Amino acid sequence: MSSQQRLTLTIAPNLEDALSDYLLSLEEVGGFTSYPVRGHGENRQLSIAEQVTGRQKRIQFELILAAEDVSRVLGGLKQHVGGDIFFWYQDINGSGRL
Repeated sequence: MSSQQRLTLTIAPNLEDALSDYLLSLEEVGGFTSYPVRGHGENRQLSIAEQVTGRQKRIQFELILAAEDVSRVLGGLKQHVGGDIFFWYQDINGSGRL
């Protein structure tokens, strides 16, 4: 069994459709989960309301990939989706359906 990684992408809401379309077009992506989150900390490109509340609306995507596919998926993000994407990936000890 090849090693797997969970890739997490946090994006601006206006990129949600582009990122969904990109991920769905990739053979190595079997599926993903997305949900709204709030970003805290980085104070770039915040609206006045976001500056006051100290949080920014973001959309988070999570997907499990073969470790060798992570760099390929990341490589196409800027070209197919755009900027303002924060990512991280972690080793997965197991996954499956019950």
